[in-house]
Amino acid sequence: MGDAIGQILTPAVGIAISPVPLIAVVLMLATPRGRTNGTAFALAWAAALSIVVTIVLLSTPSDSASAGEGAPATWVLWVKLALGVLFLAMAVIEWRRRPREGAAAEEPGWMKKIDTFTPVKAAALAAALAVANPKNLALAVSSALSIASSGTTTGGRASAAVVMVAISSLCTLVPLGVYFLGGSRSTRVLGGWKRWMSAHSTAIVMAGLAVLGAKYVGDAVSGLTG
Repeated sequence: MGDAIGQILTPAVGIAISPVPLIAVVLMLATPRGRTNGTAFALAWAAALSIVVTIVLLSTPSDSASAGEGAPATWVLWVKLALGVLFLAMAVIEWRRRPREGAAAEEPGWMKKIDTFTPVKAAALAAALAVANPKNLALAVSSALSIASSGTTTGGRASAAVVMVAISSLCTLVPLGVYFLGGSRSTRVLGGWKRWMSAHSTAIVMAGLAVLGAKYVGDAVSGLTG
């Protein structure tokens, strides 16, 4: 199980540092329905990732994903190579789309309507941001493939999946925890996080994609040529 958890740490952190879900939770917590909408968002985010990981694990037997001794099968390495190239391409796209100096990034339409959200809409938005986002979906799938190819037991696979979802959900759970436990300071703290994430969201996403892409390509090439 230790090897499986080690394999999923990088993609899980890659999902966890996503600026958009954190900003979404902070904005929701500032609305009249903040308590229920923020909770619904966080639960739906974790549930959506859990569903993706579970589907991949159930459809990928350990003997087909592992080459033995914890090494991934060749087809898993090719998938990771493709994902690595995809991440590098997405990093380039993020760089080209970055706001020019002095210009503010355009806000998504849902941000302007967040005051009118119900818990159902908040949950739907979380599910969309978790698995309809190409980066998050690819990272969730690659995490599940890493778990499947680790050769661990069924219990170990389940435990690694839980750890992966928990780490990946920190971008929603941490703001929620600050809101419930931070008292009067929570508004100032969350507001500061939101401003910083909004100002640096492109750089965060681009850097994360570049690092993930380089790691996936490196690991895949090393496995395929080793």
